[in-house]
Amino acid sequence: MAHDHSHGTTNRRRLIVVICLVSVTLVAEVVGGLATGSLALLADAGHMFSDLTGLVIALVAIGIAARPATDRHTWGFQRTEVLAALINGLILTSVAVAVASEGVQRLTDPEPANVSGLPVLLVALVGLVINAISLVLLRPSVRNSINMKGAYLEVFGDLLGSVLVAISAIVIMTTGFAKADAIASLLIAAGILPRAAVLLRDVWRVLNESTPAGTDVEVIRAHVRNAPGVVGVHDVHVWSITSGQSVFTAHVIVEQDVFEQGRVGALLDHLGSCLAEHFDVEHSTFQLEPVKHADTEDIAHS
Repeated sequence: MAHDHSHGTTNRRRLIVVICLVSVTLVAEVVGGLATGSLALLADAGHMFSDLTGLVIALVAIGIAARPATDRHTWGFQRTEVLAALINGLILTSVAVAVASEGVQRLTDPEPANVSGLPVLLVALVGLVINAISLVLLRPSVRNSINMKGAYLEVFGDLLGSVLVAISAIVIMTTGFAKADAIASLLIAAGILPRAAVLLRDVWRVLNESTPAGTDVEVIRAHVRNAPGVVGVHDVHVWSITSGQSVFTAHVIVEQDVFEQGRVGALLDHLGSCLAEHFDVEHSTFQLEPVKHADTEDIAHS
């Protein structure tokens, strides 16, 4: 998938709207949590604050990533999005640990705090609606940016948090079971960790220059070998600069006639188009080698 400026502009606009919506919800939850004594509401507010921080980081990262390449940074600054996603994942993990610790302490308290159920429910419903709107806004950008995926996961966690807070409020209102509030806060923490793990896993794949998810290197080799005049291929490498921008390099052994008949340019165009169309690889580099040269080379297969 091409990594172009139109994606960055659209993502920036969506993030700005979502940041405004999340900010309103955060204020409502903090005020509501302090007024009602709800740990679940304050826990969700803490989660939302970390998410708001992550969203702001994501917005800044988009601006930096859009800067053009230079002689010092030949790939530009697109990997900034990945570093922003890394920060988001670490923030999510820290919040989960803090919320879980406070939740356990409240749950083991022999005299749980009195929580007003109805105000908590109303605030939770407001957060639920706003988070749902935010998810709809961010959803189209998830596939083309790991940075936007991190933002989406954060808002999705906020949505689940609002649901849990609403359920705990209903339980308190109908049964008087005050510890439902602490249980909800623990469930919120438990929901944060898997999302943080998924995000950090994706970041690791990019920073470790692993083969992009869903890319079969052997299938790519087969396509290259099937090109006219190609005898073999080795030293194949596929990695991502950032989400949506894969890079491919390979040494391609070709028949001597390709050089003698001046078909090098046509073959390079064919190989580049093949990778772009079939494997969504925007940038590919091929080193063409005659059979005699390949026979003397110490080949290190990927």
